Amino acid sequence: MDADTRKLLDPRAIARAEALGMNARFIVEGYMAGEHKSPYRGFAIEFAQHREYAPGDDVRHVDWKVQAKTERFYIKQYEQETNFVAHLLLDGSESMKYGSGELSKLEYGKMMAACLAYLILHQRDAVSLGIFDEEVQDYLPRSDNRGSLFKIMDRLAGFDHKRETRIASVLHGVANQIRRKGIVIVISDFFDDEQEVIEGIQHLRFNGHEVILMQVLDPHEIDFPFSGMIEFEGLENIPRIQTRPSQIKKSYHREFEAFRDRLRAACERHQCHFVDVRTDNPLDEVLSNYLAFRKSTAS
Repeated sequence: MDADTRKLLDPRAIARAEALGMNARFIVEGYMAGEHKSPYRGFAIEFAQHREYAPGDDVRHVDWKVQAKTERFYIKQYEQETNFVAHLLLDGSESMKYGSGELSKLEYGKMMAACLAYLILHQRDAVSLGIFDEEVQDYLPRSDNRGSLFKIMDRLAGFDHKRETRIASVLHGVANQIRRKGIVIVISDFFDDEQEVIEGIQHLRFNGHEVILMQVLDPHEIDFPFSGMIEFEGLENIPRIQTRPSQIKKSYHREFEAFRDRLRAACERHQCHFVDVRTDNPLDEVLSNYLAFRKSTAS
């Protein structure tokens, strides 16, 4: 594991997150016995049914007797309790490369994704990873094998920003492809048409998935601390603009906060969590604060 890969795991964030854990808020459909509410009814470890093996499934749950008879691989599923699948979606578009400090939004997002993947796998739940811009550019299918963390970290470390953002189309695509109810965690600045993004969230919620939006922003994007005559370099095909920030600061703050408020309100309407993330805040504080809040509001 090279240095770029190792630095994705923040040891303080891991230690604090492990102490809190992460459970599903809604009913999920997993594929092995675990800790979370299931749509199936019965005793906690009562066998329910078989499901055909998929790449990434833990081979410990293969029914070898069935395999011997049919020469096909099937996974045992149980009632009442199940492990969840968390689908991590990281925005790797051009706007995510912005950073006024030590870390760009993309670098911070990579660390968040790596730490969440570690936490989820450590508690024997399953995780998949998708890195997207206009479409999903890199994808690792779900796995509950802790060894898959190394693949996840390698993919995160090796990914560079690509093109414009098309968040809504990615969310719709994920909603159409994921059949089992799980958790979808989107890490992005959400610099896109928010109404289209909201429609993508609605699609996921309609299909029964829990949705968490983690909006990663640079402090300069929030505080707008510029002065004098500044030339702003546009990202994602937006042209350069030369202006005096003092003349547009009030309107910028008004529009920017209105944009974020609309996203927050939509999340509240659809029972999603919206997490404010600043890249100048320590990752361990961001994750532990959210997980503590999540724990306190669990039903």
